[in-house]
Amino acid sequence: MKNYIIFGASKGLGDAFVKGLPDQGDQVWIVSRTQPDSLQIKDGVHRSWIEADLSKRSSNQKIADAIQEQRMDVLIYNAGIWEKEGYTEHYDFEKDESDHIVDIMNVNLTSAITCIQRLLPNLRKSSNAKIVLIGSTDGLENAESTQVAYTASKFGIRGVGNALREHVRKDGIGVTCINPGNIAAMIPYEEGIEKAISRYNGTRIPVQDIVSLIRCVIELSPVSCVKEINVPAMKDTFA
Repeated sequence: MKNYIIFGASKGLGDAFVKGLPDQGDQVWIVSRTQPDSLQIKDGVHRSWIEADLSKRSSNQKIADAIQEQRMDVLIYNAGIWEKEGYTEHYDFEKDESDHIVDIMNVNLTSAITCIQRLLPNLRKSSNAKIVLIGSTDGLENAESTQVAYTASKFGIRGVGNALREHVRKDGIGVTCINPGNIAAMIPYEEGIEKAISRYNGTRIPVQDIVSLIRCVIELSPVSCVKEINVPAMKDTFA
């Protein structure tokens, strides 16, 4: 039986992780600001909600208090926000509000560092612990995104993974950064992969594909370490 903690898991890709990764008898802690609907699922998986705003400095202490001394086998940091009009043709970086830029960096990067820092003792209790960081193809070299804060945060999360991997190498903890392109996050996991493929005609990645990737990573033995995976959609010419 595995214990999971999944950040940013009330909807979209994080919600797919909560539904698609654990097996009957597993325990999942869901970290989000809003209460997730997945708490109502009756499938033999034990799901608990930790209400936390990751833009706030106090969130790491709140999460650590909720987990206490529990063993943690899998930590997935999926939390992420972006510029409000970042994916529209009207986006103008110079009009971004400074408070929102700070929130982007806190949620996407700073909180990842501080929350993982607090939970390393829990991960060391596992015989095969895995940390999975969800980045973005926007954070890769030569990406065409003009979202300065979001791109910086996703580039930074790759740096977190590289340094953290070396820090926990002695503990046998695997650290993997997965960088997806555009995801069909509006199609719920339970509605199936074919709906996502047909809706977006291959330009967005079904959440089921990322779930499958992570399942592969966490089922590897402690001998193997997957450092980074870049996953653009086949027809996404901007990734």
